[in-house]
Amino acid sequence: MSNKKYTLVINPGATSTKAAVYEGETEVFTENLSHPIEEIQKYKEVADQFDYRKGAILDMLKRHEISTDSIAIVMGRGGLTRPCESGCYRVNELMKQECHDGIQGKHACNLGALISDSIAREIGLECAYIADPGIVDERPEFAKISGHPVFDLDERVEGPIWHCLNQKMTAKLYARELGKHYEDLNLIIAHMGGGVSVGIHNHGRVVEVNRALCGLGAFSPTRCGSINASKLIEVACSGKYTEAQLKKMVTAEGGFVAYLGTNDAYEVEKRALAGDEKCKLLVDAFCYQVSMEISRLAAVVCGAVDAILLTGGIAYSKPWMAQIAERVDWIAPVKIYKGENEMLALAICGKEVLDGVPAKEYR
Repeated sequence: MSNKKYTLVINPGATSTKAAVYEGETEVFTENLSHPIEEIQKYKEVADQFDYRKGAILDMLKRHEISTDSIAIVMGRGGLTRPCESGCYRVNELMKQECHDGIQGKHACNLGALISDSIAREIGLECAYIADPGIVDERPEFAKISGHPVFDLDERVEGPIWHCLNQKMTAKLYARELGKHYEDLNLIIAHMGGGVSVGIHNHGRVVEVNRALCGLGAFSPTRCGSINASKLIEVACSGKYTEAQLKKMVTAEGGFVAYLGTNDAYEVEKRALAGDEKCKLLVDAFCYQVSMEISRLAAVVCGAVDAILLTGGIAYSKPWMAQIAERVDWIAPVKIYKGENEMLALAICGKEVLDGVPAKEYR
């Protein structure tokens, strides 16, 4: 009888790697393996961190006395590859090459498939798997028109970059609570963390969602959100900034960082509640913009929204969620899911594969 019973889950972030072991849907343990910025800065490219992060995960397994012989499947966070449908995918050579090259951006999530597959093969498994990567694109063709063909995304390699894994999991958890299937419902889900993505889930497909990484939708702790195109052109042509500096302003040094010098939403909340007028203004602006994104998406399904779900790290803030709910609860009931469920989502997908649900082939 096989003693393989565990799912190893690997989720790399910018300065840490979440790693967990599950037995079915039951968490055995989770660790947030911190990677000090001085260590990360030693590596020229994200892909160069491969051995460093993989070693930290293997050391974690030793600390917890988890034998690699007991691991039945390895699940990794998906990377910034080409747009694809949602679902669980086998990690193959094409996926690994595109993750290594970072064809839609060089982000730590690209290491998820690479490290997971390396560990899986090293311990005698055929391959690793990823699920619902952040580049899932289920929008209809008319939703992809930008307004000028020069600015339309190249659908072969570009698509929305958003929090697909947590949004889909949150939707499925809500459906479970109702005794329904995800595919039965129309849901608007706002994930609010370092970035903000708001998607409309129309009977199991996300038919509209903002490109959260690169400057669309509400601003976030680190990202600028939608900005005035004419002003962007003016700034870009001023000669004061390089292309790299401008991209950093949009993706890493916008939002709260640009206005307040911090990416810590909790700190902003405390300062606002203590009477800091600038922080209060930015909180109001953030809640206003998220509410507008939610309201905008209601039109996609002609107002037939079953519920609005608020999730992500910022969902821990009661006053912020109350302010958003007050603006949008005329559309549908609002429910809050604090934090994110990415690790559980990957564990559930792993269990489904072990139970015989076929995984997709990335092409």
